[in-house]
Amino acid sequence: MTKLFIAKITEAGAPRPLVTVRAAGEGEARLFLEAAYPDADIEAVVEPSDWVSDADTGIAAGDIREHPGVAWQAPSSLAD
Repeated sequence: MTKLFIAKITEAGAPRPLVTVRAAGEGEARLFLEAAYPDADIEAVVEPSDWVSDADTGIAAGDIREHPGVAWQAPSSLAD
């Protein structure tokens, strides 16, 4: 069974839109993201807490989706 993770990714100094990835755990999610974005900095990978989306977030391990127009926001459990 996979969990949903959200990622904060920057590439060439610019933030990418919010990225979601399906994986069994955070480490696996990071591996999928590093393979998909080899030249980017994966700054954070976390479970989304109470974040919900009506967009497709995939169902299988390794499903990665970008959500244009949605900016990274740390889950409330990680907010400063």
